[in-house]
Amino acid sequence: MTTLIDSSGGVRVALHDLGGNGPPLLILHATGFHGRCYRAIADHLQDHFHVWAPDLRGHGDSITPADTGLGWGSMADDVLAVSEHLGVASWAVAGHSMGGAVAAKTACLHPRLIAAAWVFEPVIFPVNAAHRGNNLAESARFRRHHFESFDEAIERYANAAPFAKVSRDVIGDYVCHGFVETDTGIALKTSGETEARIFEGVDLELFEQIRSVSAPFTIASSLDGSPPSQIAELVAEQLPNTRRLIWPDNTHFGPFEDPARAAAEILEAVG
Repeated sequence: MTTLIDSSGGVRVALHDLGGNGPPLLILHATGFHGRCYRAIADHLQDHFHVWAPDLRGHGDSITPADTGLGWGSMADDVLAVSEHLGVASWAVAGHSMGGAVAAKTACLHPRLIAAAWVFEPVIFPVNAAHRGNNLAESARFRRHHFESFDEAIERYANAAPFAKVSRDVIGDYVCHGFVETDTGIALKTSGETEARIFEGVDLELFEQIRSVSAPFTIASSLDGSPPSQIAELVAEQLPNTRRLIWPDNTHFGPFEDPARAAAEILEAVG
């Protein structure tokens, strides 16, 4: 079930109920993706949590005015709006890439809202590494936006980097819920330009701000050499209450490549 919730700046956040029994768990997605990409992880957690996953502003089925800010602080407003709608005072959180940064920003702005978090390669850049975010923006602008059909898109992603190691189920969820039908085929709901704007607007204050976070964070990262993997250790050193995990055989898409492992680590970190 999906519900639209009013947030700041005229945004209406799409919140997806991924089911399950237990205390609430919030999954925050990576840039360019959407909440329902994490259904495979949620399926492994059905006996432990009731899992919720929003499409943060600019993404998926959320309704975002063109002039609305897309920074981490604005996305923390989306988390707050979801929390108030559901009446949740404190969350267990799992965040991937951008979602990990939004979890940390929310912990800075609303300390009581985040009880504990597991995050995979949060994009929290030190000032001297800000250019890495711009490199990601350049790549986003070249992203392919149109395919002739859902089947073509799924096959294309399944057989090419960087999705080659991603679970087929995750690719199916990404495509089926991340594209919309058009007169000529299907098109991405989240444009490459929107994704680029998010990378170019990376919150450079957050790296210093996270020193104030008291909630326990588990930071998992790959060794693939991408900018997010390179800064993971620096982010862990900034957070006062942090545990580190390494995924040596995976990429920045680790949670999509091994949903079962992600779920097990989430349960251990925030359960």
